[in-house]
Formats: sequence, structure tokens, C-alpha cells
Amino acid sequence: LAAAAGQDTAADERAAPVHLAGPAELMCVRVLPALAPLTAEGLRLRVTLGLTDPLLEELRAGRHDLAIATYRPRGRALTAMPLMDEEFVLVAAPVWADRLAGRLTADAPDALHAVPLVTYAEDVPIARRYWRHVFGTRLSCPAAVTVPDLRGVLAAVVAGAGFTVLPRYLCLAELASGALVPLLEPEDPPINTGYLVQRPGRPDNPDVVRVRDLLLEAGRTW
Repeated sequence: LAAAAGQDTAADERAAPVHLAGPAELMCVRVLPALAPLTAEGLRLRVTLGLTDPLLEELRAGRHDLAIATYRPRGRALTAMPLMDEEFVLVAAPVWADRLAGRLTADAPDALHAVPLVTYAEDVPIARRYWRHVFGTRLSCPAAVTVPDLRGVLAAVVAGAGFTVLPRYLCLAELASGALVPLLEPEDPPINTGYLVQRPGRPDNPDVVRVRDLLLEAGRTW
């Protein structure tokens, strides 16, 4: 009876959902497909999409078991493990790339001022970082289109709305097909490290460990 009770307890723990949070684009394009084998084996998953700051606060409050963050959280309240390095690429549809041919270099970004900028937010954080890293200057052109989802930015730019800066993993297929063209290929592109974050201590739910370990392994290929 004791053994049977222990098995029932383990089954109950295994059945508890894993609460996972992270950026919408990465979760949809990389994380959920990677976790498909576990869900096929019975994993129950509850996913929250959002920005890093509020998701980390919710993680601290116990709402999530794991969160994917776009930066390493400060302090010791959370444990952060490097998950993946995302490389950023400056892209546009071929119609704009043809117009810019020969006019854009790492020393002369001004040719882009005549092209609409499509971006994630009004303060153009990804593009600003690219400008500082690659061009060594401040981005001065305002956004023509803002879409709070990089998949929407990607769709608009593929359709010819203008140029943008995207994580390379998000537009691999479009680059391979020629639907998007890299406007520059710097030797040292900007890279951002994403982190898988959890509260310290071993989680009660063993499925949290399974999800964590699988993502850390899969992240090496992203």
C-alpha cells in the first residue's frame, strides 16, 4: 500500500502543469516546437507570453516555474542559465536592397534615412542597439511602422514596407528564399544572450526539470 501511495503521489506531481513564460516570438518559433516530444509524453504546459521585466516579477511572485529572459536578472533571488545567443541582422525586401546597392556601408548608414523603418516599438530598441554596435553612432530616423510582435515586423518587411533589424533565427527561411536580403554582413554582428531563469532550489514538479534540461540542450542549436 505504501508503494502504491508513493506511485500515486509521483503521478500527481508529474501531472501538475509546468508554467513557462517568455517572449512571444522565441516561444512560438523555437521553444514550443522543442517541447513537443514532452507534451506527446504527457507533459502539461501553461505558457505566458510577454516582456522580460514583468515576467521576471511574476516569476519571483511564484506565478511561473521558468521564464526566458532577454537579459541576465540581477541579484540572487533567481537562477539564470544561458540559453542561446541571438544574432541580429539588418534586412529589407529585394526591392529596397536593390535601391541601396553600393550606397550602404558600415561607415555610411545615412542611405537608410530614405527607407521606412519598421520596428518593434516607438523607441526602436533593437535598431538602436544595432546602430551603436555596427555603425558606432546614434540612430536618428524615426519608426515608420511599429508592431509589438517581431513576426508582424517580419511580415511587413517581407511585403516591402521598409527595413528592420531582426534576430536571425526568426528570418532564416526568408533569407534562404530571398524574400529578405541582408543589407550588411558585419564581421562582428550584435548578439544578445537569452537566459532560462528559475527560482533557486529544486522544483517540486519533476516536469519542470525535464523542461529546463530539454530547453538548455535545444538552445545550443538555436
